Amino acid sequence: METTHRQYRQTLIFGLIRIVEELFPQEEIKIQYSILDGIYCELENSPLSPREVAQIEEKLHHWLESKPKIMSCAEEDGFFHTKVNHIFVKSLYPAMHPADTYYPFTLIFYHPGFILLFSNPEHPCELPNFVPPEKLAATFLESQRWVENLHLDKVGSINLNIRKGKTTELISLAEALHEKKISLIADRILEQRRNLRIILISGPSSSGKTTFAQRLSTQLQVNGIRPIALSLDNYFCDREHTPLDEYGQYDFEALEALDLPLLNQHVKALIHGEEIECPIFDFVAGRRQPEGIRMKLEPDEILVMEGIHALNPRLLPSLERSHLFKIYISALFQPNIDTHNRISTTDVRLIRRLVRDDKYRGINPEKTLNQWSSVRRGENNNIFPYQEEADVMFNSSLLYELNALKAYAEPLLISIPKDHPYYATASHLLRVLYHFEILDIAKVPFNSILREFIGGGIY
Repeated sequence: METTHRQYRQTLIFGLIRIVEELFPQEEIKIQYSILDGIYCELENSPLSPREVAQIEEKLHHWLESKPKIMSCAEEDGFFHTKVNHIFVKSLYPAMHPADTYYPFTLIFYHPGFILLFSNPEHPCELPNFVPPEKLAATFLESQRWVENLHLDKVGSINLNIRKGKTTELISLAEALHEKKISLIADRILEQRRNLRIILISGPSSSGKTTFAQRLSTQLQVNGIRPIALSLDNYFCDREHTPLDEYGQYDFEALEALDLPLLNQHVKALIHGEEIECPIFDFVAGRRQPEGIRMKLEPDEILVMEGIHALNPRLLPSLERSHLFKIYISALFQPNIDTHNRISTTDVRLIRRLVRDDKYRGINPEKTLNQWSSVRRGENNNIFPYQEEADVMFNSSLLYELNALKAYAEPLLISIPKDHPYYATASHLLRVLYHFEILDIAKVPFNSILREFIGGGIY
């Protein structure tokens, strides 16, 4: 179902390219990045008006109704080459003929462009309710403008810098931005230190949360604040009290899998200067160990909690919101292959996870691909609905990272057999990586978030 949706989405993009060429012959449409269940698009040089967006949508519906001839011609050079009526286009995804199926879609004006909103695979016949994610969109836009100002918004320009021997400069730019952003977050926490008691960090899989938390801790100490970690993993309920999912399996990702009353009791005690005995959860036995660890928060210390539920208001309902500082982290990759072919942030995280699982967790790529749909469901249920709760968002993506990950990821993806259910996913990721020059990872700093996946880090 997800593959069919991607193919239909690609068909809509083909239509948008054709219609923008017709309505705005001096312009080119830029397919930018995903926003919830949609893709943000804009023109190369001019802002669009609500009336113009409505006109594009009307023509897109007419174009689909006209049953355009879509014919796959070849797959080479990391692209699908397709003939749409009399125009040849290239894409990372194959398209499908509009007569084959129909999914609802709409265009939503979103200055200076629009969002192409479509149904999701779990509910293919209905459009989701779209609430503009203002903080996430602002983070995307800031990151996009940054790479554009550096003329590094296309993969080709990154590759050119590598071929010219500017790898060190490229890495230094990306890492300096990370350090600056982390430092600014630490400064903001210092400004609000009088009220703050807890820092909460959340984000989807393979966002680099562990390294981010370590680097933030360093910057907090520079500001005279000592961070103390409290692991949510130690507050799991004993196995027999863990809720079951719709398949009768233990649902470890449900909020109710945590002992919320005990967690709230302990957190309140800590911020009031009291000592607690923090539990230690034995994952093999499925229950807490008989004895925990004694903990007490000193006046110059602040509690740091990281986990998938960290931004959920139901995690610590007994605490005042002013006592909490919430951080959302995700890998919002910005450089695109060209104006019409974006690189999905989900694909970047999956490539990160494939490499890390193989290097550190003993999980082969077939199993990682099998688990990914379940991981994504957990993110959709437990993380993405609460991302706008964050006080600040951090983009953990590095503009050079796919160049660095390519040497690790390609052999893993090539190993996927053709009869594997996720062979199409592996082939797609190989098409993405095809466009990247390999980069010498020896120049990647030891405290880089990327080291969490390729190894050799100090954390």
